Amino acid sequence: MKVLFFGGTRFVGKALLTRLLSKGHEVFVFTRGNLPVPKNVIHIKGDRSKDEDLKKISEYSFDLIVDSSGRKLEDTQRLLNFSGFPNFRFIYISSAGVYQNKQFFPVDEESPIDIESRHIGKAKTESWLKAEGIPFTSFRPTYIYGPGNYNPIEKWFFDRITNRRFIPVPLDGQIITQLGHVSDLAEAISKSLLTDKAINQIYNCSGSQAVTFKGLIDTAILATGNIVSDFDIRSFDPSKLDPKARKLFPLRLTNFFTDISKIKNDLSWEPKYDLLNGLIDSYENDYLLVNHKQLDFSSDEVLFD
Repeated sequence: MKVLFFGGTRFVGKALLTRLLSKGHEVFVFTRGNLPVPKNVIHIKGDRSKDEDLKKISEYSFDLIVDSSGRKLEDTQRLLNFSGFPNFRFIYISSAGVYQNKQFFPVDEESPIDIESRHIGKAKTESWLKAEGIPFTSFRPTYIYGPGNYNPIEKWFFDRITNRRFIPVPLDGQIITQLGHVSDLAEAISKSLLTDKAINQIYNCSGSQAVTFKGLIDTAILATGNIVSDFDIRSFDPSKLDPKARKLFPLRLTNFFTDISKIKNDLSWEPKYDLLNGLIDSYENDYLLVNHKQLDFSSDEVLFD
C-alpha cells in the first residue's frame, strides 16, 4: 500500500512506522523535519498547519493515512482536504482522556464523553470521520509508556528512584491507573489493518491490568533493580491540585482505566508487556541510555507545604 504518515519520527509514530516498513509498504512521512527520517521513506517536509505545505501531498493518492499528531478536528479536515480520502483506511490516534470521570470501571468505548476534556478535539474528529463515511480505525490509549516516551511518565519515577529521593504519592496511593506499552499499541494498530472488523471502529488500547499508584511506584523500583523497602514513599494531600494536573505528579489524580476486551476480541490481540517487563524495557533501553542533566526536585517539596 501507499501510506501517508503524519508524524512517524518519535514514540508511537516511530514504533508503527517500523512495522509498516517491515511489511513492504511505500511510506511517505510528512513532518517539519526536526527529527531524522528513515532513509527508506519519502520525506515530505512541512507544517500541517500551513496550507502551502499541505499542497505538497495533493499530487499523490494514498491507500492508508496515519495521523498520529492531530489534536483538533480542524487538523484532520485540513490534511484530508489536500490529500483526499484514503482508498483503504484512515488510522487515527485518539485518547482515553476523552471519557468523563466515572464511578464505574473499567470504562468501555460507549462511555460518555467529557465535553470539557482537553482531548475533546479527538472525539470530534472520530465523529466527523464516521459522519463523512471515511473508513477509519481510531485508538484510545490511556497512558502510553516505553522507550522514546517524550511525556514524563515513567521518567518521573525513575528520576527519583535513581537519585535515591523520596517518592511523593497522592493520599494512600490507592488511586487506580492504567499504562500501555508503545510496542503493544503499535502492534494493535498494525493488526487492525488485516481485518475488515476494524473498519469504522474505536478501540480502547492499553495494558491488561490496572494498577494503583503505590503499585506503580513499587513496580518502577523493582524495574530499576532496587528494593521497595529501601525507599521513602510519602503521602501528600492533592486536594489543592487540579485533578488532571500532571506537573507535580505525572498522572491524573482520579481513577482512570479502560475495558480493552473489544480490541482483544476483534483483533485477536493481547498485550505482550506486563507492567514490570514494560518498565524494565523502558529503563534499560531508554532511560539508562540518556545523559540526564542535573534535576530539580524542588517541586516535590511544594506538595508538602
